[in-house]
Order: sequence, then structure tokens, then C-alpha cells
Amino acid sequence: MQLQELLFSQGFGTRRVCAGLIQHGHVTLDGQAVTDAAFDVDAQEGLRYTVQGKPWEYHAKAYVVLNKPAGTECSQKPSTWPSVYTLLPDPLRQRPVKGGVDGVQAVGRLDQDTTGLLLLSDDGKFLHRMASPRHHVPKVYEAALKHPLDEAQLARLCEGVVLDDDPRPVRALAAERLEERLLQLTLDEGKYHQVKRMVAAAGNRVEALHRARVGQLQLPPELAPGEWRWLTAAEVESLFQVKKLTTKSSSVGG
Repeated sequence: MQLQELLFSQGFGTRRVCAGLIQHGHVTLDGQAVTDAAFDVDAQEGLRYTVQGKPWEYHAKAYVVLNKPAGTECSQKPSTWPSVYTLLPDPLRQRPVKGGVDGVQAVGRLDQDTTGLLLLSDDGKFLHRMASPRHHVPKVYEAALKHPLDEAQLARLCEGVVLDDDPRPVRALAAERLEERLLQLTLDEGKYHQVKRMVAAAGNRVEALHRARVGQLQLPPELAPGEWRWLTAAEVESLFQVKKLTTKSSSVGG
């Protein structure tokens, strides 16, 4: 692959812009500046290079995890709060996507006051796999509640509560009391404000909400709010291999 094509595929601008970056000595491979835009590169996954002094990695498809902070919207055109996309570097936001919107896209949306694990990718199959209700990808939330959590509320969440927009009961895959007012809830759906509405229907109220896990992927502990990193190949594979959970349980601890 020509070096200018590699940069273009990674979101560093138009082909002309990428060629200019190279010709002006702003791109290095193995610590050496390359000034030939047509220089042939073995585009291997994880290939490291720098552009204008900033290190980068080549990835044919982008799969990243972001620790979403409160006060941000999962929208390209936010209405009130800053967009989570402003937390990402320009190349991730500009990666060309055939037949779609350029840049990585969030897997579903978290409310502006919800924190935690947010996946983003430019791979349409991955986005669909993670977001489609029929794939039943489990997501684990931790909800700080206004009132103490009791066994009756846990039972209702697992047995099913009725929300105002659907007569069919909505059930949690698992519900656990971590502390007196801290609930861990596992869902495999993604309805609007689902956790908050389910908890309200069970007789309590969510004061703060955090997503801790998607599938088997835990929010990386090293990621501070607002930080992101590439997913490893093993993490991506584990997310593609997520299977539907059928066991619904209720437990009380703490």
C-alpha cells in the first residue's frame, strides 16, 4: 500500500493532504522521515508510525473503547452538552467509510449523565452486532439509587416490569444489590432510558448510572473519564462471539 493511501485510510485527510504531509517530512516510519508519498508500506495490523510528531497505529478497522464522562452526548450534533466525539483525535473522527458517514460511530447511546464503557467503530458489521436487539449482547450497569434496595424490587426487575411504551414486561438478565443503595443490573436490550425506567417501575429511582461491562469486556481500569484506547484483537473477537444469556437471576449481597 502506498504511504499516502495508508494515511488516507486512517483519517489523516484527503489524498492530497496526506501526500503533502509526507512530502514535507511530517511522517516517520521506524524513526525515519519518509518523503515519498508513493513509498510502498506493508500495512500490517498495529503498524506504528508518527504523523506530525504524534504516534499512531494502523488498523484496517477501528475498534475503540471510551470511558464516557458525565455531561457529554453520544451525538455528532449535540443539542446541549459537548459531544463524546470531541474526546477523540481527528483521525478517528475523519476515517473514510464507504457508503456511510465518515469516522467511528458509537454503539448505541448513553444518556448525557450516564458514565462508563462506550464502544466506537467504523465497522458496520460490528456496530450492528453490538447494537441489534436480536443478538442479545449483555450490558452491565451500576445504578446508584435514591432509596434502599430490597428483595421485592430485585425480584420485580428479574420477573419483569411494564414500561409505558410497551405492554410486554421487560426483564433483567440479572439484578444484584452491591450496597444498600447500589444496584448492578444486566440487560440485553437497549430501550430508551431503560435502566432508569425499569428501576422506577420497580419502586425506586436512579440517581447516577454507570456502564461497567459489555459482553465480557470490562471497562479498562486504566482509562480515566474521557480517555480511550484501541481494543485488542482478542477483545474484538470476544465481542463478536458473545452469545445470548438465558439465565435470569436475582441475588442480594452487601
